[in-house]
Parts: sequence; C-alpha cells; structure tokens
Amino acid sequence: MLYRPDSMQARAVEEFARDFAHQHTGRRLELVNVDTRDGYATASLYDVMRYPAVLALSDDGQLLRDWQGETLPLMNEVAYYAST
Repeated sequence: MLYRPDSMQARAVEEFARDFAHQHTGRRLELVNVDTRDGYATASLYDVMRYPAVLALSDDGQLLRDWQGETLPLMNEVAYYAST
C-alpha cells in the first residue's frame, strides 16, 4: 500500500492493514511511504497517480491489480490476489 503517513487517509490505511493482518492470519500488507525514495520509485514504476494506492503484485513484480484513491478495496479482493 502506497500512502502518505501525514495525510488525512493515513489512519484508514493503517487500520486497513492491521485489520487485514488480523483477518487473514499470516498475511501482511506492506505500507510504503510515497514520499520516500523507494515509495516514489514504486509509484512511478506502476503509474500510481492517486493515494492511497493498493498494488497487487506477482512474485516477479508484475502488476496484477491496483486500486487508487480514497476508496479502499474490499479485504476479500486484496486477499484473493495475496493468495495467487
């Protein structure tokens, strides 16, 4: 998940990640600050234009699905891509 920790959406993103880990034992979502060098590079690589953004990536880094903007996806949607 790409987000800005000092934004109005930060709390929702962090709660989403925490709830996801709780509901889907053994799976975690990586939170990446888009204002860091790595975060900016990731956003550029996958053409992320709105935050927060959830990226579902394959093991080799291929983008499988993304969700961008304030409306976060359903946890089941994210879990589907996390299990493939």
